[in-house]
Amino acid sequence: MLKIANHPIYKHPLPEGHRFPMEKYDLLPKQLLHEGTCFEANFFEPEMPPEDLILAVHDKEYFDDLKNDTLDKRAARKIGFPLSKQLIRRELIIADGTVKACDYALEYGIAMNIAGGTHHAYSNRGEAFCLLNDQAIAARYLQKKEGIEKILIVDLDVHQGNGTAEIFKNDASVFTFSMHGKNNYPFKKEKSDLDIELPDGTEDEEYLDILKNTLPDLIQQVEPDFVFYLSGVDILATDKLGKLGCSVEGCKERDRYVLQTLKDLNLPVEVSMGGGYSPDIKIILEAHANTYRLAQHIFF
Repeated sequence: MLKIANHPIYKHPLPEGHRFPMEKYDLLPKQLLHEGTCFEANFFEPEMPPEDLILAVHDKEYFDDLKNDTLDKRAARKIGFPLSKQLIRRELIIADGTVKACDYALEYGIAMNIAGGTHHAYSNRGEAFCLLNDQAIAARYLQKKEGIEKILIVDLDVHQGNGTAEIFKNDASVFTFSMHGKNNYPFKKEKSDLDIELPDGTEDEEYLDILKNTLPDLIQQVEPDFVFYLSGVDILATDKLGKLGCSVEGCKERDRYVLQTLKDLNLPVEVSMGGGYSPDIKIILEAHANTYRLAQHIFF
């Protein structure tokens, strides 16, 4: 059964400027239920995780500053959201959703998080609406609690996973792969184990050719026991924060290829949704919903 972390806490309002990114978290489960892709039994509600999971990735001083609202103003501005206890709770619940999804992925082959993909969060600071790095936290959980030895993170968001790269920069047990827009944020990038930078306007054919010529060899090289997939749909030409030129169908083929490849190799995968900022919310929902439709079709 496909298991998906859902987050009722997203119904709490955030500033109007963030309406579209937040609105999709409420609308996407409704769309999947309405069309019959998913049923209520597919969804689970994450909770507050134990702090030791967070501290396996993030510095205690940074985490204490978040909890106690003592983060200095400059560091808080880099995050982009007005900080609040509600926001910190939301980020913790996101992380728990990804952690619990990992256990479901080990059982069923795949599990997903309606939110997550907070890959700009460093070990000691937050950036770009990311406070805690959900996939990094879940990777450490798998290694410490589930005995997973080698992990591959496949980050196909339009933005480089700079926080993830920093967290695992000296760790051979976690291989970080980020394929992203060369001229997109972050403008000063970290070094992943493998970075592929794409020029502005890269369209479906070129994007998919590069991915298909990279992923199989990478999996053979890394030999992972578990894969994290960040399936951001901000690679779309319509995305207001991205500079690539992919179509909704191209994005769907990307997800199909990644998920089918992992299924064929019997590799468990956790999928976090990541970015999607097209002005038309219907385009965002369709692109994200495709990922869930494909997961059901390929794995179940």
